[in-house]
Order: sequence, then C-alpha cells, then structure tokens
Amino acid sequence: MNTKLTSLDRRRFLRGTGCALALPLFESFASPNYASASVPAPKKRKRLACFYLPDGVPMPAKKDPAYQEWSWFPHGGGTDFQFTKCLEPLTTLKDQCTILGGLSHPAARNVHGHSNADQFLTGANIGGAGEYRNTISLDQVFAAQAGEQTRYSSLVMSTDGGTGTPRGAQTMSFDRNGRPIPAEHKPKRIFDKLFVTSSKHAARQLALSQNALDDLLLDARSLKRTLSKLDQVTLDEYLQSVRDTEIRVEKAKRWVNLPLPEVPSDHLNLDVTPEDPRTYVRTMFELIYLAFKTDSTRVATYQLGRENGVGASDYLARAVGFTLTHQLTHETKQPGGWENFGTYTSFLSEEFGLFASKLKATPEPGGEGTMLDNSLLFYGSASSSFHLSRNYPLILMGGQNMGFKHGQYLRYGEEPEGELPPGDQAFRSEMDYEELPLSNLYVTMLQRLGVETDSFGGNTGTLNEV
Repeated sequence: MNTKLTSLDRRRFLRGTGCALALPLFESFASPNYASASVPAPKKRKRLACFYLPDGVPMPAKKDPAYQEWSWFPHGGGTDFQFTKCLEPLTTLKDQCTILGGLSHPAARNVHGHSNADQFLTGANIGGAGEYRNTISLDQVFAAQAGEQTRYSSLVMSTDGGTGTPRGAQTMSFDRNGRPIPAEHKPKRIFDKLFVTSSKHAARQLALSQNALDDLLLDARSLKRTLSKLDQVTLDEYLQSVRDTEIRVEKAKRWVNLPLPEVPSDHLNLDVTPEDPRTYVRTMFELIYLAFKTDSTRVATYQLGRENGVGASDYLARAVGFTLTHQLTHETKQPGGWENFGTYTSFLSEEFGLFASKLKATPEPGGEGTMLDNSLLFYGSASSSFHLSRNYPLILMGGQNMGFKHGQYLRYGEEPEGELPPGDQAFRSEMDYEELPLSNLYVTMLQRLGVETDSFGGNTGTLNEV
C-alpha cells in the first residue's frame, strides 16, 4: 500500500470536505448597507419563496354536502371565482394571487403522493422504486443567479429539518447534481446564522478555507495520475465540488468585512418548536420576511411538512385542535371529516396570507412598489386529495413588477366531478383527462425572474396566462 497516498487522502481530502461543508455559512447573506459594499446594488430586486404542504388538500365530490364550503379549489373560474373556507384567509389578497389547477409533473402521475415531495420543485423522474436520481430544483436554478447579489444564495427550511430519505424528502431544495440540500428547522439557528455570526470568526474560517483549498487542489492533481479510471471519475466529481467551494470563497471575501443586518428579535420566540405549532409556523415565515427585508437572501424554501405523517410536522394540526395532521386526510369520510381537514388547510392559508400581507405592506427601497410586487411566492403540493399525483393544488402570488397578472383561477384540463379513493372505477374515469406539465409554469417563472432558459423539468412550453 502506498502510505503517502493513504495519508494524503485521509488527511487533506477530509479537511477539504470539511471546508466545503463549512463555507456555505459565509457564502451569501446580504447586508442592506450597499453604500459600503463592494457589490453594487442592483436596480431591481427579484425574490422567490416556495412553500410545500404535504398530504394533499380537501377535494370532496360535487355531490358531497361538504363540497360547497370545504373543497380547496375555488368555485367558478377565470376572474369570476369565489374562495371556499379553505382559502378564505386569502380574500384580501385575491387580486394578488392566481390559483392553478390541472397541473402536475408527468413523471410523477403514477407515483403515490407520499413519494412526491422530492420532485415538487424538480419535475424529475425519481420513480416509485429502484434507483433514485433527482435533478436541480427550481429555487436553486434561480439562486445560482440571484445569489451573486446577496450574502447567502438561498435559505432552505423545513419543519422537520435535514434531508429526509429518498422519496421521503424533508427538504424542497436539490443542488445541480440532484443531491438534497439539508433544511434548517430551528428558528434560533436560522436567526443566528442570518444576523449574529461574528465577522471575525468568518474571516478566520475564510483564511483557513483558502489555504486548505490551495493544498487540496495541488495534491489532487498529482494524485489523479495514480488512480484507476473509475476512481478518476469519482475524483473529478469531488474536485467539481471543490471548485464550487473555491468560487464561494472568492464571493465570501466581498462580504466578510461588511456588518450583518441588525434586526429586532424581541417579538420572536426563537426557541419555539412544532409543539407550539401556530407560533412555530409564524416564526418560520417571519424569518423569511426578515431575510428578504434585509436582503440577506432572495431565495427561500420552506417545506411545511413531510409526506406520510412522519416527523414533527405531523403535529402541526394541533394548532387547530387535532392530534395528527396526516390522520385528517384518512378520516374525510367520517362525520365532519372534510371540515376537519379543511380547517387545518385554512390554518396554513392564514399563515401564508399573513406572510404575504406583510410583504405587501412593506415599501420596496427605491420606490419600486411593495416587497410583494418584487417577490414571487409559490405555494402548493404534489399531492391532491387521497394522495393522488394529479391536479396539484397551487397558488402563485406577487411578482407584479415581473409582469405577473393575478386575480384569477386557472383550470387546465377537464375538471372531474370530484376525487374518490384510488381503486374506485369512477375515480379512474374522472381522472382520464390531459393535464399540462407543471414545469411549463416553472419555465415561465424562471424567465420572469430573469433566468435565460427555455427548458426545465420536461416542460413542453410556457404558461402565458399568468
């Protein structure tokens, strides 16, 4: 055995990996004080925030007495539509949002809804079993461009935290190699990372990281000549991540000496957990608002819960008096079942609406309308009623300064009478209609956000109606 190579691999490659994992802490959280920054303030800020709710939404059949009040999708269509109680909290924002139905990812239509959160923002064909391979998520495509203007390229959050498992994601965000980006779930850690990190500590870590990268790249070039073809491929993949880190180091140099934003935190309970679900969810939304307001980042994702009733997020229904969230989706045929499920989805609509209203009430610096006018909010699920992978419930809000038009309910495909449990023949016939790829909307969103692209996630075009 070549002891020199073994020592090199274990000592310096592990150190290089450690730097790669640490550097994102300093890669892109923006100070609002552009006057002292070396990065010029852009003329227009564009933001993207994506939110995922698991387990579908209430969609009783039209013949069901609960349909009128508790069907998630509005009644009517076009600009003439009425919210039910599920979306009633968004009434004051009706002219700021578009409700979309009849969109889904073709690669997921035959996959059970419990496995679909992974591909919600990617549109990838991850399959229901066997080999798992994902692709980059919508937010990270935009973050690759918008992140150059801010201290942090993106803020990745979820109620359960981490990455979860393949087909059981606890994060909405995936990098360009399709790898899950761990989500943060503790409000205090998010706040501290945004507003408390010591610039001296950052500078010290930055210097160490630069030295480690120099050593790592030098040693790796000589090491590659001694490796097999398979190992060379593995090394090339690793070196690509190192190059990405080197880019982040160069970027971090521009921010390390700039002061972090100072924001009041007395109104926040930063130690809250999902055991106090309403306060917890509201705090997570507030952290995104603060990150946007201070221009610390322009890209955020928040996965409200994991599919299949796993993890701390299954307790969020306690905010409205129920024990477990996922259980509500399986009790809709019991007396009051649709109302119970609808009451929970109304709670989530309320918190989303409060966040959007706060953006709407905050003037944009430079007299460019409100923060909501320059922020595109995307809210929805890859599962409809009974965890079906069709007819995703979706809301697009804000972004008027990007050319989005709202105050409408857009329904694509032929609307079924109502969704029944899988296995029911009526369900099969009612769902036999053509839906548009959700990625058509994603390409439209990316283009309006300023990303030059005509393709993403298997799209077949764009969605000009928005």
